[in-house]
Amino acid sequence: MTYGADRLHEEVSYVAYHFHWPRAEILDLTHTERARYVGEIARINTRMNEGQ
Repeated sequence: MTYGADRLHEEVSYVAYHFHWPRAEILDLTHTERARYVGEIARINTRMNEGQ
């Protein structure tokens, strides 16, 4: 199975924006690791937006 270039770009941009990590470092992550960071960032944002 291939991973869409648009989806990969979206994930890299999301992690880079929130964690200020360089692109190359994010691309070195496995898909599983990158997806976990994306999920954690989303949870943090949700909690912050709910005022918790």
